[in-house]
Amino acid sequence: MSQRQRQTDVSIDDIPVDVSNTQSSEVDPAEVPEEIESITRGLAGEQPPTNPLVVLKAARWWYIHGEGGTDPAFQWAIEWVRHLATDAPSDVNQFDAFLEYLVTVGFADETESLR
Repeated sequence: MSQRQRQTDVSIDDIPVDVSNTQSSEVDPAEVPEEIESITRGLAGEQPPTNPLVVLKAARWWYIHGEGGTDPAFQWAIEWVRHLATDAPSDVNQFDAFLEYLVTVGFADETESLR
């Protein structure tokens, strides 16, 4: 790595990882990078992303900055990638939990506005 990075701001790609704010139980929507917010909203929409690498980028961010492996946005992103890879039906209950989580986090006032 040719650039030096501060220990509190590590980046694997263009999206910074704030080490001091990892695996917190509360996510402030204002602190979600634009690209991650766009992918996350896409996962909630009528035409979700079909590139598994793009979805995994969002999954990684939610894992690091959300509730880890129990974060509903992380879990839905992984479920969607599984669906893309296997063409198996996705878990509707997990999708509903994801939408509810986005409302809880503050992405929307109600789940219907996400679709």
